[in-house]
Amino acid sequence: MPLKPSQINKFTMFKLPSAYFAGVRAKEISEAHCVTSVKHKWINQNPFKSMFWAVQGMAAELSTGALVMSYIRENKARVSMLVANNKATFSKKAKGRITFLCEDGLKIKEAIEKTVETGEGVTCWMKAVGKDRDGDIVSEFEFEWTVKRKS
Repeated sequence: MPLKPSQINKFTMFKLPSAYFAGVRAKEISEAHCVTSVKHKWINQNPFKSMFWAVQGMAAELSTGALVMSYIRENKARVSMLVANNKATFSKKAKGRITFLCEDGLKIKEAIEKTVETGEGVTCWMKAVGKDRDGDIVSEFEFEWTVKRKS
């Protein structure tokens, strides 16, 4: 993969400072998956003493978006990316460290290859599952990414 977790975290610090200061970090990236994580702390909590849902969303989106950015960079084509829709479900209070895993890397690779080839916009739903340290699912996010070759 052309992107490393350290590069993604540096990008986050400069381009997504709210995610960076909330503690969102990329931990691992490969062709097929990306892992991000965020720890519940004072700065990212809600009034119910658990992690604010939007912080979970930032970590989940980064796990999908890092794969999109990495494949765009690998392809060396000018491709725009945008989240068109998202869905989320929450099943448990998010406390401690929450780790998000997206395993849809090959799906977005195919979508980017298709838009580069055809010039048409392509959409791709990607899922990120957030688990606590016990392995219990706390939230699941789905993002509909739209990619399109720039003229």
